[in-house]
Amino acid sequence: MHGIIEADGLTRTFGDVTAVDHVTLTIPQGELFGLLGPNGSGKTTMNKLMTGQIRPTEGTVRVMDLDVAEDPLGVRRKVGIIPEQETPPSFLTAEEYLHFVGKIRGLTDMEERANSWFNILEFRDKKEVLCKDLSRGTRQKLMVAQAFLHEPPLAFIDEPLINLDPVMQRTVKDFLQEYVFKGGTVFFSTHILGIAEEICTSFAILSEGSILHHGTIDELRMDNRKLEGFFLERVRGTAHA
Repeated sequence: MHGIIEADGLTRTFGDVTAVDHVTLTIPQGELFGLLGPNGSGKTTMNKLMTGQIRPTEGTVRVMDLDVAEDPLGVRRKVGIIPEQETPPSFLTAEEYLHFVGKIRGLTDMEERANSWFNILEFRDKKEVLCKDLSRGTRQKLMVAQAFLHEPPLAFIDEPLINLDPVMQRTVKDFLQEYVFKGGTVFFSTHILGIAEEICTSFAILSEGSILHHGTIDELRMDNRKLEGFFLERVRGTAHA
């Protein structure tokens, strides 16, 4: 099956530690895919491999028909990325940062694009505030805005809701579901199972760098299973094996 993301034997080691261990995974276009795993399972390393921030030790990954190791900048030009930690430049205001991102991406009508996101995420009053003075929640909003500013067909997002209040979490979850409904694809890394069960269409469980399961949320529902119980069975079963 052809996918917008295709990993084949993807492996990354750091010295004697194998962070990602021969992962083979295909994700079709139009999925809100959740990569689920406990802390230290390799989720962030997977994100970095798929966006060309680090190179694989073995195996390959293709994103939107591009070999990530051969053309990492080409991949990052096409996709949106929300990293594990929000890191907007401290010396720019929120508005300046979005305009900076827009300039790098060659976007026009930046005033309209930026204002749209200030409205959607309800931080118009922070436009002129330096990034270093923004709260963690507001920095998280800014990172969501920069990831989707260029309306990418695919976004890699790492724990995007963790610093947001419940009202803003609902806004972002609604946006992600609408984005996928309109044809976008999301690769969503999280260890918060309730959010994954609520919004994801498909998921994989990663533990100690290996994929334990890949399936759909609908399959779980058809079996009257809850994601939390299923996840714990798989992860604890592996740990005790």
